[in-house]
Amino acid sequence: MFDVGLGEMAVLVVLALVIFGDKLPQVAGQAGRMLRQFRQMANSAKADLEAGLGPEFKDFDIADLHPKTFVRKHLFEDDDSFLNGKLFDDDEPSYVPASPQALDYGERPPFDNEAT
Repeated sequence: MFDVGLGEMAVLVVLALVIFGDKLPQVAGQAGRMLRQFRQMANSAKADLEAGLGPEFKDFDIADLHPKTFVRKHLFEDDDSFLNGKLFDDDEPSYVPASPQALDYGERPPFDNEAT
């Protein structure tokens, strides 16, 4: 996550020992308690938001508001074909007959007078 190597981590530990000295365990404990309180506040705020929105938004997830997730969920819901680059089920357009018949020499193709 922070891309910290073993040598850099050792330098940080030595620096922390020099700066905090004997109080390092107390500082680490305070940091842990602060992190725990922050998580509790975030979870409490999330629960308050869900309670305030009501039962209509029980499946609401803030990550769904990201543009890519939003488009994927609402445009391609239950359709994974866009992941393969294929948006249609058929390889051929729907206007092509399922089994085209070969015409003999000199035979004219079918013609619909009402279509033109």
